[in-house]
Amino acid sequence: MHTRSILAGFVALACLAAPALAEDYIGGAVKSAEMGGHMALTDANGMTLYVFDKDSAGVSNCYDKCAANWPPLMAEAGAKAEGDFSVVARTDGTAMWAYKGAPLYYWANDTKPGDMTGDGVGGVWHLAVE
Repeated sequence: MHTRSILAGFVALACLAAPALAEDYIGGAVKSAEMGGHMALTDANGMTLYVFDKDSAGVSNCYDKCAANWPPLMAEAGAKAEGDFSVVARTDGTAMWAYKGAPLYYWANDTKPGDMTGDGVGGVWHLAVE
């Protein structure tokens, strides 16, 4: 449910703000303000995105309970790679966005834009940065 509401908000905001975000909006993510000394990637609502050390370039290894805690940044059917952003096929038939080959995820415990509580979790989750 949480992922659906985030994605619904993401789609609505992307549609309404498309002209304003045209330069920054790429592959389902926007460049954020500086967070933790880095330019972190966020979705259009400002929710922080993360990468997982156990993934390989272009391959997601986060499913089931992992994906419940770390929902993927889903890509719409027919989404196309653009610049450093690519689309990763998941084993469940869906697709998600990746940045420089690293699949992108949310952290279920981040509740508001700017939260970065997933950075460093388990020593394998990190902010997605430029």
